[in-house]
Amino acid sequence: MSSIFLACSLTKRVPANERLLTENEILVNNKKETNEAIVKQLYQQPNSNLLGYHLRLHMYNMAKVNPDSSYQAWLDKHKNTERFLAKFLSAKQVDRLGTSFFVSGMARSLKDLGEAPVIYDEERTRKSVIRLKNHYFNQGYFNTKISYELDSIKHKKISAHYKISTGKPYVYDSIALVIQSPELDSLYKTNTRASIIKKGDQYNTAKLDEERERITSFFRNNGAYDFQKTYINFEADTLKSNYTTDLTLNIDNKNIKEGDTLRAEPFKLYKISEVNIITSNTSADIQVITDSIQYKDLNIYSKGPLSYKPKVLRNAVFIDKDGPFSDMRRLVTSRSLSNLKVFNYPTIEYIPDTRDSLGKSLIANITLNPKKRITFNPSIDLNHSNIQDFGIQGNIGFVFRNVFKGAEILDVGFRGNIGSSASRYRNEQNTFFDILEYGADVKLTFPRFLFFPNIIDKLVDRTSFPNTSLSVGFFNQQNIGLDKQNLTGIYNYSWSYKRRNTISFDLFNLQFVRNMNPGNYFKVYRSSYNSLNRIAGTTNTNPAFLDDNGNLNISEGGTDAFINDVLAGNTTIQPSDADYQSVRSISERKLRLTENNLILASNIVYTYSNRFNIKDQDFFTFRTKVESAGNVLNAIAKSNSEINENGKRTVLYVAYSQYIKGEVDFIKYFDLGNQNVLALRAFGGIAIPYGNSNNIPFSRSYFAGGSNDNRAWQSYRLGPGRSGGVNDFNEANMKLAFNAEYRFNVSGPWNMALFADAGNIWNALDNITDEDMTFNGFKSLKDLALGTGLGVRYDFSFFIIRLDLGFKTYNPANEAGEKWFKEWNLSKTVLNVGINYPF
Repeated sequence: MSSIFLACSLTKRVPANERLLTENEILVNNKKETNEAIVKQLYQQPNSNLLGYHLRLHMYNMAKVNPDSSYQAWLDKHKNTERFLAKFLSAKQVDRLGTSFFVSGMARSLKDLGEAPVIYDEERTRKSVIRLKNHYFNQGYFNTKISYELDSIKHKKISAHYKISTGKPYVYDSIALVIQSPELDSLYKTNTRASIIKKGDQYNTAKLDEERERITSFFRNNGAYDFQKTYINFEADTLKSNYTTDLTLNIDNKNIKEGDTLRAEPFKLYKISEVNIITSNTSADIQVITDSIQYKDLNIYSKGPLSYKPKVLRNAVFIDKDGPFSDMRRLVTSRSLSNLKVFNYPTIEYIPDTRDSLGKSLIANITLNPKKRITFNPSIDLNHSNIQDFGIQGNIGFVFRNVFKGAEILDVGFRGNIGSSASRYRNEQNTFFDILEYGADVKLTFPRFLFFPNIIDKLVDRTSFPNTSLSVGFFNQQNIGLDKQNLTGIYNYSWSYKRRNTISFDLFNLQFVRNMNPGNYFKVYRSSYNSLNRIAGTTNTNPAFLDDNGNLNISEGGTDAFINDVLAGNTTIQPSDADYQSVRSISERKLRLTENNLILASNIVYTYSNRFNIKDQDFFTFRTKVESAGNVLNAIAKSNSEINENGKRTVLYVAYSQYIKGEVDFIKYFDLGNQNVLALRAFGGIAIPYGNSNNIPFSRSYFAGGSNDNRAWQSYRLGPGRSGGVNDFNEANMKLAFNAEYRFNVSGPWNMALFADAGNIWNALDNITDEDMTFNGFKSLKDLALGTGLGVRYDFSFFIIRLDLGFKTYNPANEAGEKWFKEWNLSKTVLNVGINYPF
């Protein structure tokens, strides 16, 4: 009965004597064709569907046709009600109620989100036939035959069936060349092998247009300043009867308009006779040319005193005196000057040099408008996390440009946060604002390589836009109890080449983390305390370690004293007991999370993306990172032989970390058409401790869950392995993550997504031995957790607000038989709020 209702409801808004287009079928040479490029040739497409269900059409059909008219008719029948409403509202306002949200708002929303039925149009079908014929003609099928049939058996429904017989395609038998301008003819013959049109190829107008683009680009990058694509045309002679065509490439002379007539003139190849830069000094009172200098064939003019080192400007300009005019060099120069980040988008223009009697010289004028020397960027945000229920975060940033007259950028930022922690972390005073965080960052960027420039410049040329950055930062946290101070320092080289390849190399990356209040560990990590307290209740615990309620006393050191007693054999718990192993694990985790960390690492990150622009939805991105830490500090430590109580070498009395870390991240987007996108992601990473370390610092470890990971689990609540997230903050040194998301448009800026996230974290090759937490080969892949769900997105053009609802579909921590779909209900879902897409 329901299926009949749905079938009937599809045609609810289809007028009498009209039919709903339900299907387009295309048969090409008796084979069904589903290629989107072919299907899109049809002028009429059936209503969209989601897995076969016409959601948007049903929404449209649910809306009232004329809710405001219905409202007026209702008023006409209920005059007493109308008079009653008019006593409180004016008659005009009563009438306006018909257009209000309460009366017609739902109908308008359903229509906006929905989709009107596609009514079959015979004229559009005939136009589709012509369009299909042109499509195949452009691919060399000059004798294509197309017919169509209509199936209208079902009530108020119709389907269209197109039958296409392409015939045999035409191929190029010969390719002739007619270039009227002698200089262009000579230039073309130096690059004939680059042609993408070859004898024997199938005729294809798209390829011909691509060849026109190639020739135009080649000419304009080699001196043909005034050449345009429109001067190139192809002629195809198909008089032969053997499915071949003779192709002629014609390149005409330049047309010059004189009055009402046109005359033809051969193209010339131009060279650059002068390169001029005109810039301004933003602090100068008089904006006229008052300063000029010539530097390596570059003429620099300044309105006011020159504020930039000539060498910096010369290195950013790729237009050379006495070199040929080149579009590519103009583009690279524009990108290079913009990359300095001290100028607004530059203006580059070419004017004829009247001093050249042959008329084959150009003067390049580059106008630079400086940005403000100092920019102030304040911001304030409200935030929420698994640690704090409410927080107010403020940032104050200053940007100082052209600090040393070499286009250097100095960024100075101050940040602070006050917040209220989640109830389980509240301190004993129970004050509302119990979180205080503040810090500062300073970053100095140079648009070139500092130190070893001669060596590096041989490997990286100027077109790679090299940068060097030096940054230091300090951050202080007084939040849920441990209270940390974080000091960082980074020396980084970065560059890109061939536009899509980017390399970032941290020559050194220093981080020092100091825990200010390690005695509060068990107040923060309550799961560890609860486990320890349970064990204390099963043995002969020293009463001095307990409070008045019989629980281990944290503030007076009862927890640490109990751990020492157990490990020293002063209780009934034996080393072979499971409780003994639990106490030892709790002790090791506490030591790891409360000890100070000193990390001195070097890393290199390589990124490749073939994404053309931000609107491109068919691309892939590959990113890999390799990091090594501790080797330099190890060499220093060996010379002073400082060993702490845990047997680790130290530098300045702090044990340093040693590890090697590797990551691979791959993202692929598939454009399915009609604003439908399939996005896939695969990530793998592992950090292996060695030498002075048997584990990875918390700040360099991995976690799972959250709005950009496995969305069915909260951050830090998944894993390691099948352990079930027993700790308050679960992390490990190995991670695998796989994500798939199908995104589709609902209406206007409203979009939805269906997603599946699989992944987990494990301990591997470190000091954790619990098999529930460790990666033990391929068999551990059964511990991959699977979360599925749906999301809603609203596109503001410049950013996207995202809401995702994740369901635990497969939970590896559950018992056998309880892993699949046992938590697939609303009470166990996780709501994620995010900005922009998760990957």
